[in-house]
Amino acid sequence: MAVFVALGAFLMTLAGGWTAQRVTDRRHLVLGLAGGLMLGVVGLDLLPEALHAADREVFGVPAALLLFVAGFLLAHLVERTLAARQAAHGGGEHNHRAPEVGLTAAAAMVGHSAMDGVAIGAAFQVGGGMGASVALAVIAHDFADGFNTFTITSLYGNARRRAIGMLVADACAPLLGVLSTVFVHIPEPVLGGYLGLFGGVLLYLAAAEILPEAHHEHPARSTLLFTVAGAAFIWLVVGVSGG
Repeated sequence: MAVFVALGAFLMTLAGGWTAQRVTDRRHLVLGLAGGLMLGVVGLDLLPEALHAADREVFGVPAALLLFVAGFLLAHLVERTLAARQAAHGGGEHNHRAPEVGLTAAAAMVGHSAMDGVAIGAAFQVGGGMGASVALAVIAHDFADGFNTFTITSLYGNARRRAIGMLVADACAPLLGVLSTVFVHIPEPVLGGYLGLFGGVLLYLAAAEILPEAHHEHPARSTLLFTVAGAAFIWLVVGVSGG
């Protein structure tokens, strides 16, 4: 099942890249919905399961929460590092022509997509309901990943074939991540810690990248409604699946 979900992520990433060349005025609604789905999964399903699986404490704080914060900070550190690299290569200039910056950012997305695949496999080891809900968030996120991978690679002056190559690599990464978990059983405490870490990364992507981008050019009520609808849908999924 996890492999089939990864195939869905593969197709959704390619769809995101294809849409990057077509969508103009409705992109904000897609990103708003994706941000709501990601927020719902983190707060209503991923974090509670991480706290249950990794039940030990470190200096009075649940280990899963410490790793959740660490994941958020790790994503922030990577994003700031890429921004500093962009500035060092003239990313602040109007023409934005630093091809290696675009490739570096796209490569980071590929690495993150591989970890998405690991998260899918790990979640299905917890249970079908958990796996389905994480898969939904990852697939929604992978659409945005595909969209942004193609856009960023192209934005910094890379040839179209390079942008397509990075898009395909980003689409294949979740499959490789899932396959790495098929024949390996992850101990429950380790699994809980990883889900906490991944939850922090996912929340950062939703709060610092996806949602701000959704509202950047179209601060419309419809975008906010799509975000709320995404979070509410995850609440429904969690309720139907029994948590």
